[in-house]
Amino acid sequence: MDEQRKARQEAVLKRLDRFSRFTDSSLRIPFTRFELGAEAIIGLIPGIGDLAGLVLAGYVLVEARRAGASGATQRRMVRNMLIDFLGGLVPVVGDAFDAIYKANTRNTRLLRKELMRDLGREEKKPFPWATLVGLSILFGAITAVVAALL
Repeated sequence: MDEQRKARQEAVLKRLDRFSRFTDSSLRIPFTRFELGAEAIIGLIPGIGDLAGLVLAGYVLVEARRAGASGATQRRMVRNMLIDFLGGLVPVVGDAFDAIYKANTRNTRLLRKELMRDLGREEKKPFPWATLVGLSILFGAITAVVAALL
């Protein structure tokens, strides 16, 4: 790989790392180690928020195309985007799922793995089921309180 192309790919990954941090993990929940991002907060707006999250996730796919990602990687990215979108549509639990699934971070990792194979393998993290249940309860309680006040 020539140096100019490698520099462009590293710049793409740097941009996507910043973008993924903003959309998936820019805010830390106090007294926990859990982080959520702008996409999870936007996703709280019924219907519109999930669609906005899907549009935001499209940016990672566009950057991957520009960087020369393979068709297989792009298909996996689209799958992650759809899982995130459809999972987010489920009332209450979907909001927690959206905060945990972090499609943009997953897609950035997919692209990194393809573009920078010589950096080594990243370890897979198990899906945080306990966090999903906890956030579902939290978002359910918030929804119940808001509904009771209205």
